[in-house]
Amino acid sequence: MITFSDIFKSSFLENITEFSAVDTLIGMVFALVVGLFIFLIYKKTFSGIMYSTGFAMSLVGLSLVTTLVIMAVTSNVVLSLGMVGALSIVRFRAAIKEPMEIVFLFWSLAAGIVIGAGMIPLAIIGSVIIGVIFLLFVNRKFHNGSPYILIVNCADEKAENSAMGVIANNVSKFIVKSKTVTDAGIELTAEIRVKDAATAFVNNVKKVSGVSAATLVMFNGEYMA
Repeated sequence: MITFSDIFKSSFLENITEFSAVDTLIGMVFALVVGLFIFLIYKKTFSGIMYSTGFAMSLVGLSLVTTLVIMAVTSNVVLSLGMVGALSIVRFRAAIKEPMEIVFLFWSLAAGIVIGAGMIPLAIIGSVIIGVIFLLFVNRKFHNGSPYILIVNCADEKAENSAMGVIANNVSKFIVKSKTVTDAGIELTAEIRVKDAATAFVNNVKKVSGVSAATLVMFNGEYMA
C-alpha cells in the first residue's frame, strides 16, 4: 500500500523540488527592480490619451511571473515540457491601445526571460540602454509643435483660399487630410502643428468672410513627419 511518505519519496517530486532558494530570491529581486524601471520609463514616456495604472503595474508583474516561469523551466526538463503545453492554450483578450504598449510588454517579457535564465547583467544593461533610448527619442516629436486637427467650414472656394492663407501664416506646418464639397459648402480637415499651444489664430480663421465654423481638436494619432 502506498503511503504519504512513499509519495514524497518519489523521484518525480524530488526532481521538481531541486532549486536554490537563494538564487530564486536574487532573481525575483532583480526582476522586481527591472520591472519597476520599465514601469517608470512607461510612465515618463506615455503620450496617449488616457494613462492606465493597471497596465503600467502589469509590466512589473509580467517581469516577475516570467522570471518565475523560466526558473522553473530551466530547473526541470519534465516541468518544462508540461509548461510549454499549458502555456500554448493561454489566450489573452486585452486590447492594446497604443503601439508602444506592445514594445513595453515584450520588454517586460524579455527581461523576465533573461533574468530567469540567470543572465542578470544582460537584463540590467539592456534595460538601461532601452530606457535611455526611449527617454531621448519617444517624446521628441512634441518639440516641433503640438499636433491638432483643424476643421473649417467654408461657403465657397474664395473663403477656402482665404482661410488657408490665414492657417499657413499662423502654424509651423499643415497638411490637408480631407476635403468634402457639398451643396451647403466646403469642409476642410487639416492636420496642423502649433508652437507653444498658440491657438488664437482659430478666431481669425472664423472671421474670414464665408467661413461659418472653425473647430480645433487635439490630435493623438500617427503624426506627419
